[in-house]
Amino acid sequence: MTEPLYPAPSRELSAKRRALAPETERAFQAFSRQVFADSALSGKFKQLIAVAVAHVTQCPYCIAGHTKAAMRQGASAEELMEAIWVASEMRAGAAFAHAALALTAMEEEQRPRAE
Repeated sequence: MTEPLYPAPSRELSAKRRALAPETERAFQAFSRQVFADSALSGKFKQLIAVAVAHVTQCPYCIAGHTKAAMRQGASAEELMEAIWVASEMRAGAAFAHAALALTAMEEEQRPRAE
């Protein structure tokens, strides 16, 4: 059997990461707490955004962690799936929109070349 692409999260890995850059890790943790605190947007809404973004960035750790955090904040399975569908549309929409680059390149390639 092959090894998984992503190692399972563990206290040991977290400790190693923290030991290599403790001040940065503390600053990141403080930043994260501030970002996800209730303010103009509720913590639940912020976690739903995080779930959608995690699907676009395709981070398996963020998908699992923010899905669980969203549920702890009161998000339903239906709300989570809608957030994932929004992410899916945005990812597909970006590919669709970027077709303009390919269409432009096709036009440029079909133009007669000046010799």
